Amino acid sequence: MERRTGTYTKKYLRTWQGALGVLLAGGVLLTGCSGTSTGNKSTADRRGGALPAPGPADRDGAEGRDGLRESAPPDYLSTFALDVDTASYGYARRTLADGGLPEPSTVRPEEFVNSFRQGYRRPDGNGFTVNVDGARAGDKGGDWSLVRVGLATRAAPARDERPPAALTFVVDISGSMAEAGRLDLVKKSLDLLTDELRDDDSVSLVTFSDEAETLLPMTRLRDHRGRIRDRVDAMEPTDSTNVGAGVRRGYEEAVDGHVKGANNRVVLLSDALANTGETDADAILERIGSARREYGITLFGVGVGSDYGDALMERLTDQGDGHTTYISDEEQARKVFVDQLPAHLELTARDAKAQVAFDRKTVEQFRLIGYEDRKVADEDFRDDRVDGGEVGPGHTVTALYAVRLRPGASGHVATATVRWLDPRTRAPHERRGTVGTGVLDGPLWGGGGKRLQVTAVAAYFAEALRGERLPGAPGLGELASWARKLASATEDDSVRKLATMIGQAERLKGGSGDGGSGEAPEGELD
Repeated sequence: MERRTGTYTKKYLRTWQGALGVLLAGGVLLTGCSGTSTGNKSTADRRGGALPAPGPADRDGAEGRDGLRESAPPDYLSTFALDVDTASYGYARRTLADGGLPEPSTVRPEEFVNSFRQGYRRPDGNGFTVNVDGARAGDKGGDWSLVRVGLATRAAPARDERPPAALTFVVDISGSMAEAGRLDLVKKSLDLLTDELRDDDSVSLVTFSDEAETLLPMTRLRDHRGRIRDRVDAMEPTDSTNVGAGVRRGYEEAVDGHVKGANNRVVLLSDALANTGETDADAILERIGSARREYGITLFGVGVGSDYGDALMERLTDQGDGHTTYISDEEQARKVFVDQLPAHLELTARDAKAQVAFDRKTVEQFRLIGYEDRKVADEDFRDDRVDGGEVGPGHTVTALYAVRLRPGASGHVATATVRWLDPRTRAPHERRGTVGTGVLDGPLWGGGGKRLQVTAVAAYFAEALRGERLPGAPGLGELASWARKLASATEDDSVRKLATMIGQAERLKGGSGDGGSGEAPEGELD
């Protein structure tokens, strides 16, 4: 599917403003409320909904009073494709542990946030619940608040309850994979997975260096685990990295061995350092487009290595109707291939998008933290030809907004709507939730929910690594202190590791200062 981004919106918004104003004048408006709520919206009513009139007139981009850059033109809608990737956080953790700071271009705040448990209510069936809350950003945040939009799918099924899986493993055996923590970790991961898969699951195995080779056609596990392990153990690093050849061969094998009624998925395990053959993600995926469209085969990327082709892997999985993660040790491999396996195999929603409509009567400015690569043109929210994100069971997706309320504001703040297609019937569904000013009255630190605070710490940390500063963001030293307190309060080892990462970054940066402030117009900020 095509994806038209926010850049498209900016270029053509003047034309759409008049059209949307007419189309939405008779739409059904949702009244705001204080608190979190969810509700169903039938497909027949999808022309209505929480789509307010467009924002203020076009203005040239300018630095705002909090160092945030204004969109051109600003409006009161925010639309993006859902994303369950976590590779950016995993790679940052590896880089900091190795004594370096991650490149800012590899830091995606949404993947930091989505690496942590949120505790959202979950639906009983496919689709999502919508959870909206927030808090004041703190004394340093002035009149800014954080608004959290949380989406959750149903709980992941038990091992014996999920549908069968048909997995094609595409393994990078190029020379760069000889480094410790690359091919050896991939072999260990596949060994763990072979134990975890059921007898009615099927696997095939493709390797690639300068060329691609099929080591094992699609094979039902049953009594063949020993055969699979023999093929995995025989893999040795050699030659250059032709990712394009590996992906093409992998999809050919997935099509040839397609299992009806199963979750058919290509799993790419690589450092993604493509240096020969086709090295552009879009060109690679164009060659296997029919397999994705006709057979519904999705791509799961697993990144490894201290030197990692983050941009290529992210692009491949985003456009390949899948997601990506990163592993650096056996503990993380076990988490991905054992603990979280059903979430990586099954889909509960296709082409999922979210749109948050802020109320111009109460909101002066807002900014979505992260999701720069996942933005969708506002007018394409209900265009099901435009690509969204694929989400499986057991996942949560969180979008965090920095929001400045108008002085004395009271009442409705925002309505969040999620739209997705049923993975089998492709029928569209929507669900929504609202938030009011009453929910944002409480302070974040010491007052907001513990999981909301963890979300804020992760987002503030990611922005600091990118060299940016959100309103109300503490310095890294204070942020590490909050993370340690939250690790103790939640008894969550992943939060403890986050605190360690922040401490490592503070030492490498040599301390951190405070951000400044200035004036900015209304609406959405970049």
